[in-house]
Amino acid sequence: MTEADSTTKARTFQAQRKVPGGKLVIVDGTVDDGLARDVVISGDFFLEPEEAFAALGPALEGVGLRDSKADIAARLDAAFDTVYRELVEAGEDPLRPDLQGVTTYDIAWALKRGMAGATEFYDHEWEVIHDKVRPTRENVALDEVLLREVAAGRRGPTVRFWEWEDKAAVIGSFQSYQNEIDATGAKRHGVEVVRRISGGGAMFMEGGNCVTFSLYAPLSLVAGLDYEESYRFLDQWVLKALSTMGVNAFYEPINDITSDKGKIGGAAQKRLAAGGGVILHHDTMSYDIDADKMLEVLRVGKAKISDKGIRSAKKRVDPLRSQTGMPREEVIDTMVDTFRKTTGAELGEVTPDEVERARTLVAEKFGTEEWTHRVP
Repeated sequence: MTEADSTTKARTFQAQRKVPGGKLVIVDGTVDDGLARDVVISGDFFLEPEEAFAALGPALEGVGLRDSKADIAARLDAAFDTVYRELVEAGEDPLRPDLQGVTTYDIAWALKRGMAGATEFYDHEWEVIHDKVRPTRENVALDEVLLREVAAGRRGPTVRFWEWEDKAAVIGSFQSYQNEIDATGAKRHGVEVVRRISGGGAMFMEGGNCVTFSLYAPLSLVAGLDYEESYRFLDQWVLKALSTMGVNAFYEPINDITSDKGKIGGAAQKRLAAGGGVILHHDTMSYDIDADKMLEVLRVGKAKISDKGIRSAKKRVDPLRSQTGMPREEVIDTMVDTFRKTTGAELGEVTPDEVERARTLVAEKFGTEEWTHRVP
């Protein structure tokens, strides 16, 4: 179901929000003509006084799908203030409303997701692929092929881990070739420049120096979330896997995965309206990067360095090898295992037909000068 559908068709919904390190909130209700009706809040959170709990559902009556989470949370905060004031006026000496384990923003998050017809990871039958070695251009082409396969309903939601042996600089769909690439350095080091379909920044990708995966899923998975929230949401399992490996990773807006030791990697997305809406979300995390070579191939703008509050581009990256001490294969195995435990995913593979179509796309699109230099 699309968000547009959810504004015109009356339906019941249930949405959940498990706060990392906190509690669970469940929101049940009906959305009718884009407005919330008969909302019931439950969960294993803590809330005092008792009267504050009774105020939650009524405060959300009539919330619109286009209302922001901040505005919805403000409704709940105002309802708590009203409860406290009325108890004081009744001559009581009440506790101030105190919500623990979740916040009013978490309740707003769940409500928005439910009203938008959102799905969760556990609502889908996932497949996870640790792919064979492929040229980087073919990997990029497979992203488009598999995304469209999910849109067409011929493939279920999938996560695919890349393997490659060539040297490539992969630039975002909207980046300028000459602004991002030092052509002399790329030629000297035998680095191919490949343009992908998603936005975001350039990545220096020698075989074995990165861990890269792509996620292909219905857009309902991120319904009710803004772009920044969608990145964090889709990579919750990634942060969990990194934690398992002893890396205290966190998100730095909009799309960087970092730790207290430095940037680990970044994510990018592409969305299509086909098939009710689908999303490509992929991450590239540095494993054992040659920072000196990277800086001879990529032009890292002074504006970006200044914005990140760092003194040099070289110091931005702290690879997984130094942070985990684990072989790259073991890092990927841990990530695959974490995703399977989180979603119940089955192991899969790319089909021969999908590979053939990807190779056709390389010849007709991703391997052409026209595409690579679409932004000179």
